[in-house]
Amino acid sequence: MNIGTPLTSSATRVMLLGSGELGKEVIIALQRLGCEVIAVDRYANAPGHQVAHRAHVIDMTDGKALRALVEQERPHLIVPEIEAIATDALAGIEQDGLAQVVPTVRAVQLTMNREGIRRLAAEELGLPTSPYAFAESREQLQAAIDNGIGYPCFVKPVMSSSGKGQTRITEQSHVSAAWDYAAAAGRVNHGKVIVEGQIHFDYEITLLTVRAKNAAGQVETGFCEPIGHVQVQGDYVESWQPQLMSNKALAQSQDIARKVTESLGGLGLFGVELFVQGDQVWFSEVSPRPHDTGMVTMISQRYSEFELHARAILGLPVDVGMRQAGASAVIYGGVEASNIVYEGIAQALAVPESDIRLFGKPQSFIKRRMGVALATGGDTDQARDRAKLAASRVKPVKAD
Repeated sequence: MNIGTPLTSSATRVMLLGSGELGKEVIIALQRLGCEVIAVDRYANAPGHQVAHRAHVIDMTDGKALRALVEQERPHLIVPEIEAIATDALAGIEQDGLAQVVPTVRAVQLTMNREGIRRLAAEELGLPTSPYAFAESREQLQAAIDNGIGYPCFVKPVMSSSGKGQTRITEQSHVSAAWDYAAAAGRVNHGKVIVEGQIHFDYEITLLTVRAKNAAGQVETGFCEPIGHVQVQGDYVESWQPQLMSNKALAQSQDIARKVTESLGGLGLFGVELFVQGDQVWFSEVSPRPHDTGMVTMISQRYSEFELHARAILGLPVDVGMRQAGASAVIYGGVEASNIVYEGIAQALAVPESDIRLFGKPQSFIKRRMGVALATGGDTDQARDRAKLAASRVKPVKAD
């Protein structure tokens, strides 16, 4: 693929739908490769807005508004970075030749909906998953639990991200509240949930899987070293690379990831989430874009997940090699405020082999992810200790 010059008639224009901290890093990676980037989000001054050539604020679930913006900007590639998008409009945009959606429209449609991706994995591809059912009412939810899912189980909206709307329940008295929370927290549509039986696993991983063209122009699938992570209420708190696992479990993980991503098609990086117990592996979810747990790759790999995504979608070769054991730890807002300042940055960066990324979000919430600390070490334990220490030293506070 030839790449033009930004802000000229030859420019290779890429539109990011979703411009949070993950989108921001993708934008930077694309600009380093000479692309002209348009950042779109639902609120002004999102992290990606701050580094893009142009920025727009629209409701991306509004298909007419989305199409009008695409007609205005005429991007060559559209890169969805969030779930809350009018995917039917994207399909029409691609069908009419206005832009190419990456990795594919089908991938975006299936993965933004837990029902679509779960049915693909379990029912079409025959991959091992937790027991599951879908419900459109409290009564259907209770019936699904009573008729085989059992307790404990997890109730989630079919469309959400970062753990929003997810509840682990252990008894019947929790069902009504779990239904209300899931139905209210879902993105795009409401009133349908997935209930999943709990799997007893040793750990969970994210296997970053890259579909990219090699030097000969053939599509190949590559795998980064597995990433271990800790989640609280479905939202990632820390991650590390590599996660140690048996050769058999790793091979099975790669086989599952290959089958899912080949079915979704296209080029790009996919975050495949898996549960592991001994040598046994279960498919959980997949995102057709960089994954929050993969932020560790900004310090552990030769090319971060964002650089790999940018290279892959542009049809360029990739290198998934890891440089050193690394870890990431989330820096939370801790306060409900706008116009905040960050204290303790020098102390955080005094931690050996550490680094930080502050996302520049205009509004802080108690549990909003405002930044991430990164660290390397002789092994993942040392890297994790350093990343958590660095994160703990950064204190967002309201400006005077």
